[in-house]
Amino acid sequence: MTDVARSLRWYGGLAVIFFGVVPAVMVTLLVAQGKTPGTVGLLLIPGIALVVAALVCAVRGITGADPELSAHMMRRSMAFVAGADLVLLGGNALIRMAAG
Repeated sequence: MTDVARSLRWYGGLAVIFFGVVPAVMVTLLVAQGKTPGTVGLLLIPGIALVVAALVCAVRGITGADPELSAHMMRRSMAFVAGADLVLLGGNALIRMAAG
């Protein structure tokens, strides 16, 4: 029997890195360098929490033995990444538009 979640594990893990961790680091660096309004720093609290939850779900999905449970955890991980992007990048854009 083939593992139907195999490609989802690889691409999901890469997506968590590229769309979750990298934007969180970029926004953190913008806040640390003072290139954004100070209120953007408040977005880091829920944004980083969502990225950490996505990482935990992705690790559980990648290392899981049951393909259905792995697929479910990877989908949940992608949902957390989407929420983190919405909070971090969307919130940053909205605050910058309102401030400038």
